[in-house]
Amino acid sequence: MAKKKKASEAAVRITQIRSGAGRPAGHRATLRALGLRRHQHSVIQKDTPAIRGMVNQVSHLVRVEPVGEGEES
Repeated sequence: MAKKKKASEAAVRITQIRSGAGRPAGHRATLRALGLRRHQHSVIQKDTPAIRGMVNQVSHLVRVEPVGEGEES
């Protein structure tokens, strides 16, 4: 059986708004670890301290928005 997602698990939509070209290798690696592949690409991740830490490192390259209930497709 497939696991059902708990209602208490918050999620965030992370959108890359600036290119990783010309940035330090660590920033580019963080973008890839977040699942971002290119400029204007969005991914939905669980709102965990680890994800928040990665977003904090590349905050000048991404936009973070909370995901509403039922919007996680």
